Amino acid sequence: MHPEKNIVSKILRNIVLILFVVVFISIIYNFRNRESATVSALMADATASKEFKGVFVRDETIVTYSGTGILSYGVSDGGRLGSGSVIAEVYPDDSQISNNREIQQLTKELDILNKIQNPGTLESAQPANLSASIEETYRNLVYCRDMRDYDTISSEKDDLLVQLSTYQIITDDSVDFTQRILDINNQLNQLKLASVSPSEIITSDRSAYFVSYCDGFEDKFKKENIDSITAEMIKNVQDVRADDSRVVGKLIDGYEWYVAGVIDNSRKEYEIGDRVTLSFETTADTIDAEITDIRGSGSSSVIILSCSEFNYELVQHRCMNVELIKGSYTGLKVPREAIRFCRIEEKITDEETGIDSVVTTNYKGVYIQEGEQVEFRKIDVIYEGNDYVLSAVHENDKSYLSLYDDIMIEGVKKHEQ
Repeated sequence: MHPEKNIVSKILRNIVLILFVVVFISIIYNFRNRESATVSALMADATASKEFKGVFVRDETIVTYSGTGILSYGVSDGGRLGSGSVIAEVYPDDSQISNNREIQQLTKELDILNKIQNPGTLESAQPANLSASIEETYRNLVYCRDMRDYDTISSEKDDLLVQLSTYQIITDDSVDFTQRILDINNQLNQLKLASVSPSEIITSDRSAYFVSYCDGFEDKFKKENIDSITAEMIKNVQDVRADDSRVVGKLIDGYEWYVAGVIDNSRKEYEIGDRVTLSFETTADTIDAEITDIRGSGSSSVIILSCSEFNYELVQHRCMNVELIKGSYTGLKVPREAIRFCRIEEKITDEETGIDSVVTTNYKGVYIQEGEQVEFRKIDVIYEGNDYVLSAVHENDKSYLSLYDDIMIEGVKKHEQ
């Protein structure tokens, strides 16, 4: 081969190799660039909620006594009182309260033992029937525990103790509680001889809930004053207890009470009449509530929520951190930076006349990479987060974003109409 032709052949071959390398690098670069500029549409969950300082608004009446002596309460905080029910008794010192508490415990134990030893109970008891009753009572006990029904748990526990002890007696002749009953009666007689009558008995004059403390806000945060509660008042409330030796506690009237707070409602996410759920920092229980009023606008809207459930933790405070939960949502997660608008012409047929017309609508959506094509897909926003939104799934409408679509984040300006 001629030397000149050989040189030309080598040059052409090198040029082809260089072009091949350039094309290969270009393909890899474009592929990576496309991958980095897209994100797959995947399902995600979100909870629409806000946290705020909640102030409790209730109709409360302070209960007092002479201030001399030691209080022995007959009802726990959050307990329900009837008219004439004993709230507390006053004794000269703590020793008498301890004496009375021991009498109550021994009396309860004696009642259970007498029920177990009752001849009628033992004669009618059959092992098979008792076994079935024990199983049923145990299930009830577990159910009450799961439902946090602590009042019923106590009675179910006593029933289970009676059934287990009765079963033990009828299956084992050596078991007998007679001596224990005699010992308890002797202890009770000695304790009663040392008992003294209370110097004061404080009773409830109506049906109400009871709380054994006051905080000084009872008159300020009544239900009748709810329309005059301001954001400044809410911010200045402190969860403290008043120091007054004459205070027995307070009565809370009615089932209905309110939570007042300050929230950012600039997006108009919350409206009067909305049903929501409240979660509190001191209890695992959640409370259903209804928004009854929203005053003001922007980031300092006063919100009032009506509730009708009490528990021990809630009545222990005037205010606490509250999470306002409007709902939970599931949809396709869309980065906020990928959202675009596109004007789309659609043919609409009038149902009455049958006449077709073309309407142009500016839809919110995203651009997706469909193979080598770039296409617009509408989104149906059901939840808005800080840097993303959730779009409802429209399985039967291909004009909407679908699961696993490649959402374009960059380079879509030239496709916008």
